[in-house]
Amino acid sequence: MTESLSAFTALLLGLLGSAHCLGMCGGISSAVAMGIDRKNQQPLLLLLGFNAGRIASYSLAGALLGSIGWLIRSPEVSLILRTLAGSILIFMGLYVAQIWKALAYLEKQGNLLWRHIQPLSRKLLPVSNPLQSLALGALWGWLPCGLVYSTLIWSATASDWKTSALLMACFGLGTVPAMLATGLLANQVQTLLRNRKAQTIAGLLIIAFGLYTIPWRGLVSGLA
Repeated sequence: MTESLSAFTALLLGLLGSAHCLGMCGGISSAVAMGIDRKNQQPLLLLLGFNAGRIASYSLAGALLGSIGWLIRSPEVSLILRTLAGSILIFMGLYVAQIWKALAYLEKQGNLLWRHIQPLSRKLLPVSNPLQSLALGALWGWLPCGLVYSTLIWSATASDWKTSALLMACFGLGTVPAMLATGLLANQVQTLLRNRKAQTIAGLLIIAFGLYTIPWRGLVSGLA
């Protein structure tokens, strides 16, 4: 898989997973838009700051996980990680499509870290300036999310920490359009997301990406 293809697929994954991301972060994105000082009239600037903070945290997580890439240089370990990432993506697709919500258990495990971060994020509301919005987004980037976890595992199989960080940044960029739309057009976007056809299509596309991510040839060779 080339770097350009990896970046594209990471961006696509963010776009397809937006339905789930809005369920996790959409409320806070709307809160940023609703909680601003209306005299300043800068909702777009504050929402951009919030999303920039999220992407920065995703990139940092990718760099941290990618920095231990020397532990996964062996083909066997890389095979296991890519299989795990693909499997989690399939579960996420089932989750987004409202078919099976087993992945919610994985997200609950992330609450061990999030329960220490969430009180800090509450202190930043209501949002009144871009710096405050940036800090809120940076904290919110650590919200437990199965889609983020699966993308992190996938990015960890990259060649180095810089590529892992880039993949996570592309993933974050993929979620930005829907997040901005939610912040500025909350009611309209939520109506779209409640559409079962839209949920099913997005879920099936994520499942397809998960199936694509799993290195089937390597698994077959390993079992032979």
